[in-house]
Amino acid sequence: MITGTTKLIAHLGYPTESFKAPLIYNPYFEKNGIDAVVVPMGCRREDYPAFLKLVFRLSNIHGALITMPHKIATMALLDEASTNAKVAGSCNAVRLDPNGRLIGDMFDGEGFVRGVLRKGKKVEGANALVVGAGGVGSAIAASLAKAGVAQLAIVDANKTTSAALLDRLKTYYPHLHVTIGSLDPTGFDIVVNATPLGMRRGDPLPIDVDRISPSTFVGEVVLSKEITPFLEAARARGCTFQVGTDMLFEQIPAYLEFFEFPTTTADNLRAIAKLG
Repeated sequence: MITGTTKLIAHLGYPTESFKAPLIYNPYFEKNGIDAVVVPMGCRREDYPAFLKLVFRLSNIHGALITMPHKIATMALLDEASTNAKVAGSCNAVRLDPNGRLIGDMFDGEGFVRGVLRKGKKVEGANALVVGAGGVGSAIAASLAKAGVAQLAIVDANKTTSAALLDRLKTYYPHLHVTIGSLDPTGFDIVVNATPLGMRRGDPLPIDVDRISPSTFVGEVVLSKEITPFLEAARARGCTFQVGTDMLFEQIPAYLEFFEFPTTTADNLRAIAKLG
């Protein structure tokens, strides 16, 4: 039930038809008696800078979830951003502080790392390879750096994109050994596919899986298919792995903490979500 006391969380993006967050958050809020609601709001790119400022003038606004195509544009509209958001170069959550300032953070990578840790893989001191330096790859790289990896290699077909991420990582984590890597996964403890490869039938594998060690932890970000060809090949090698939707569910407890709501576990969210 939405009332005059309900806290609004705007889910800002365009188009809205594929939005999943309301189907996860709202059942959780209802079950736990939290007087809040996530509301999809379709905002076109050209309207977004003005609209973000206006929506936060509402007296009952509590925060906003930011999705495509607005994650990068949000950075210039904030009063303060987390280190994760600065390294990623994008933001997917905004809240007001007590002084009315817009505070932004990025949780895509946080969700990925929390999932890895929950599966028993040590991140601190590990050597990690992230294939893909776009939005999600940058966010994962940022959170791996925050979690204390010893070495981080970045690979992206777009050399400008990977070089920019490398520079941001060196700025905020000057002691981290970070390099532009290759598609050879030899010697890495954690390997992440942060590209769209695997979404379409016939996509090539993102790395040379024949060279991956069975002890390597493999992560995927593709959401449309749980076991992608990449994960299937890694599983055949004996690797422990994480599916793309794990990153989605694992980041929501971090969001709840950011918005100062009672938090929960990813398993509980999966159990009560109404994704169909």
